[in-house]
Amino acid sequence: MSLGTVALILGVVACLHLGLWALKNPATTAAPVEDRLASVSYNRFAGAPSAGLTVPEARIRADLTAIAGQARAVRTYASTQGLERVPEIAAELGLTVTLGIWIDNDNARNEREIQSALDLARHNPNVTRLVVGNETVFRHERSVADLIRIIQRVKRDSPVPVATAENWQTFIQHPELGDAVDQIFAHIIPYWEGGPKASAVGRSLAIYDRLRAAFPGKTIVIGELGWPSAGRNYEQSMPGSITQAVVLRDFVARAMALGIDYNIVEAIDQPEKLFEGNVGPYWGILDASLRPKFAWTGPLVDAEYWKAAACAVLVGLLLSLSVLLLPGATVGQVMLLAGADHVIGDWCASVLGYWHAHYFLHGEVIAFGVGLPLLGLLAPILLSRVGELAAVTFGRNPERLLAISPPRPDAATPKVSIHIPAYREPPEMLLRTIESVARLDYPDFECVVIINNTPDPAFWQPIETRCRELGPRFKFLRVENLQGFKAAALRLAMAEAAADAEIIGVIDADYVVDPRWLADLVPSFADPEVGLIQAPQDHRDGDRSLIHAAMNAEYAGFFDIGMVERNEFNAIIVHGTMCLIRRTAMAAAGGWSSDTICEDSDLGLTIMELGWRAHYTNRRYGWGLLPQDYQAFRVQRARWATGAVQIVRKHWRKFLPGSSRLDHDQKREFLLGWLNWFVAESIAVAAALLNLIWVPFIALDIVAIPDVLLTIPIIAAFLVTLLHFACAYRMRVAVSYWQMLGAMIVFMSVQWTVASAAFTAALPASRSYFHRTRKGSGAPVTTRIIAMPEMLLGALLAAGAITIYAVNIYRHLEADLFATILLLQSLPFLSAVALVWLERFGDRRSISAARAAI
Repeated sequence: MSLGTVALILGVVACLHLGLWALKNPATTAAPVEDRLASVSYNRFAGAPSAGLTVPEARIRADLTAIAGQARAVRTYASTQGLERVPEIAAELGLTVTLGIWIDNDNARNEREIQSALDLARHNPNVTRLVVGNETVFRHERSVADLIRIIQRVKRDSPVPVATAENWQTFIQHPELGDAVDQIFAHIIPYWEGGPKASAVGRSLAIYDRLRAAFPGKTIVIGELGWPSAGRNYEQSMPGSITQAVVLRDFVARAMALGIDYNIVEAIDQPEKLFEGNVGPYWGILDASLRPKFAWTGPLVDAEYWKAAACAVLVGLLLSLSVLLLPGATVGQVMLLAGADHVIGDWCASVLGYWHAHYFLHGEVIAFGVGLPLLGLLAPILLSRVGELAAVTFGRNPERLLAISPPRPDAATPKVSIHIPAYREPPEMLLRTIESVARLDYPDFECVVIINNTPDPAFWQPIETRCRELGPRFKFLRVENLQGFKAAALRLAMAEAAADAEIIGVIDADYVVDPRWLADLVPSFADPEVGLIQAPQDHRDGDRSLIHAAMNAEYAGFFDIGMVERNEFNAIIVHGTMCLIRRTAMAAAGGWSSDTICEDSDLGLTIMELGWRAHYTNRRYGWGLLPQDYQAFRVQRARWATGAVQIVRKHWRKFLPGSSRLDHDQKREFLLGWLNWFVAESIAVAAALLNLIWVPFIALDIVAIPDVLLTIPIIAAFLVTLLHFACAYRMRVAVSYWQMLGAMIVFMSVQWTVASAAFTAALPASRSYFHRTRKGSGAPVTTRIIAMPEMLLGALLAAGAITIYAVNIYRHLEADLFATILLLQSLPFLSAVALVWLERFGDRRSISAARAAI
């Protein structure tokens, strides 16, 4: 497909993206309100009463000046701490005042409030009524009887009508409270009723009618009615700037038509109002900078909407331009990759919109401060998985897989020196490997078997004897007290290799090789630029148990998916078995090095850095043994993770411009490979631990719940990983559905193992230990203690999810999403526990069967 066609598809996807923004545009209409509002709530927090702080007069004057353009009256909630200046300033601006008297358990403060309010009412004609207490009964600050006594006292001295403010249910439950006042100030806030926005106004007016029926002849004022412009949902009530405008405009228009006295809560956003959760700061019709949030007439539009749309489409388009560099991309591949890029563009625009429309409170600052860097690392990981998914499902067939040509009589047959290192390996297993090498259908090869640090003659004498019997092609070496891990043994083998050997082959001591291994692969070294050829590892004992079948399927996924895709960019990971290396390339790379415990991958990367080409075939030419049990599998995976971190520390400078002959595709594949493996697992574990710390704070409602902007990407990443795993396995790996599920569980189960090994290896003072992977059919070593961290973390995460879901009685979306994430994060840890249980259960089943046979 030409670049022009790719560019056209990218343009079409961008247009579709823009069209989706146009379809979901929240612009709408509502009833117009031509006149100023009857009244709005005005309150400013000066601080705790004991602090002696007051609201500055300049601030009050600026606030009331802005309010005067929106309303005819203000309702205050207190008459001290600077708010006693409100009536005088309001009078200058033509505002009337409903003066509040704050009542709580502090009798001394209550007395100051009462005296201040009475004095203000006597001296300021624009004070039209006094409101004694605000939800005092609802807050359990005073009993109904206590509040009535205070109301009666104020009524005796007040020159204006006296009311009290409570939520409407309190007046229904305590009619004596309504009888005690001149006017009922009932709070009817549809958001806290938990219903959808469409029925908000109708429900509120129905409640008003219910109060009129309960208190005939009594003046009833809707003391508070409002809707937040941002924050979390309350059951079916969803905050939103457009929703707030629609609800308030429709209500005010209906109230004016019906002659209902009302007060809108509230005038100005209060970022410090945290006791209502993260909706508390967003009830104002003016923002904290005194700017109107919406217009009371005309269409309702989000002034920032099309800016966000442009940002989303532009970011998506810029990210998708990288598809132009993808050789041979198909239509489906381009569309999927571009679609993923535009989804990320949407997320970026949402973050910018959140930044513009929200006040960052302490909980949100912490959540975003920690979450955004982690999501920044997650983004390239997610995109790389989408890229591989697109390549596997929609891309062209792999083109660089090594083609096996029919043998030519005149083909060159360079000498191959095969090296088999062994350390305390069962002799019967190693003998089988040697016998398979002896049957190789290749005219010119030798085999060097080196056994190190194995003093017991039972392990090495049979090997020495068989090598001698097989003749001069087979060389036997034994050395004790060898330092330098497996690489040191391989260096000794190199020293004993025939001088005329041009190719070095390496296999593990447990591998049985196909007779055609050398005959099929060595001819490709006729290309002088080829430095190494890798064949996949496979196993011959995958039917030993359910766990071994799952392990085998998990290994196969790497060799049939990841290695095939990386081979397209000459960026395979070299493994120290089934590998053929040109001797001159090995010499140029400095040979086997002991400064990492993954000497094979280290050497392979060094060879590629020097500009040599690598080839890969997914045809199997060798079959080894799986780790003996689940613990051995974990030990092997920890060693690989440790070695990978060591390789990064050793080679990162080679990825700088001009430092090696790696091209940008190779660098990208290696970097993404490391990101997708130990970095992704480390991020996942770090996120799980951070979320565990967050659980009690959310359960106790101490801080804000992480916004959906931080939680949705994690859920999306899980779903993408699940889809990537399932699609890639079905298309590339010849295993059953059950084996695929088992592979997924095995893959997840080592998350803690990989992350902890990578973290330890990254420490400056870390030391390397080479742990031999136990193989064969020995008795499994118990893993109950080994899996204890996973058991603890998995149980805590699952318990945290249940706790958050249980305490979320108002079904806050953010809380349910957070609980879902905790549950998803528990799966890798619980997978490890499940495999331990399965292994132990299988042992019992075998014992039971044996006893039954006896």
